[in-house]
Amino acid sequence: MLQKPDTDGLVIVTEEICQKVIDRDLAFAAVRDVFGAMARGDAYNFPVIREAIGHEDALYGFKSGFDKAGMVLGVKAGGYWPNNMAKGIINHQSTVFLFDPDTGKLKALVGGNYLTAIRTAASSAVSIDQLARKDAKVLGMVGAGHQSTFQLRAAVEQRDFEKVVCWNPHPDMIPNLGKVAAEIGIPFEAVSREELGAQSDVIITITSAFEPLIEAGYIKPGTHLACMGTDTKGKQEVAAELVAKATLFTDEVAQSTTIGETQHAIASGAITQDDVTPIGKVINGDHPGRTSDDEITLFDGTGVGLQDLAVAAVAAEQAVATGAATRVSL
Repeated sequence: MLQKPDTDGLVIVTEEICQKVIDRDLAFAAVRDVFGAMARGDAYNFPVIREAIGHEDALYGFKSGFDKAGMVLGVKAGGYWPNNMAKGIINHQSTVFLFDPDTGKLKALVGGNYLTAIRTAASSAVSIDQLARKDAKVLGMVGAGHQSTFQLRAAVEQRDFEKVVCWNPHPDMIPNLGKVAAEIGIPFEAVSREELGAQSDVIITITSAFEPLIEAGYIKPGTHLACMGTDTKGKQEVAAELVAKATLFTDEVAQSTTIGETQHAIASGAITQDDVTPIGKVINGDHPGRTSDDEITLFDGTGVGLQDLAVAAVAAEQAVATGAATRVSL
């Protein structure tokens, strides 16, 4: 919970400060706790606004919500600028605005780029912690872009993985992820999609695909998939047949079934909303999660505003506590 500062004014936490005060452990705890609060009905997201602005091929929008348990209220504004990499900056750009729930006053502005990356990785890590087999040894990465490096670092902390295998639509990007694996000290291999499915006990998909990259026949029994790239109507990373075959979990059911990975299986009638369980129910002990070693589990990580607000609130609290935040009088 963002503690009220001793003096009035706006707290500003820059991207640089966020990287200093928020690590993977803090992000993991914040995301896990807010998923639990959502499942209890103590926190809820507001409808997402996401629009193509007709300039630079950009998507821009707002994700917001209120966590009554943590007393965190706010909105993340930002989006995806696909041409940014050519300009030397990352494609995803965002800022989080936090408000005092008691008064409505703006209390903090927090850089959202690093936090978006680390909270997305924390989300898949929570799903691995809760749903993957305890003896999982091979991690499969589908995607090798900027976000994949965060995903890899967070995932390997959840199980004793002995190897990472990777496939990416653009093979020239794979060595960048291989460098991160080398830094961690885990063997890394680029493989075909079929071989990735055959080897992997856990698979993270983190692409911007609009067609299935992983077919049901690629996956062996007992695999856990964390599908993290689909967050817009029309996007898709895995075959609807695979979605229908798996036991399904998500951050938020309404978002999953409309803009997440389950949207296509829903549209075909292969599954219904009742087949998708909020992962917060597993965290709270209200759902058993995985029930057998042969079960295929799938977490649809669509990315909800409350994740951003949760980590931003912790970042603001940590920045205030350490004296790293900037204060501006309103």
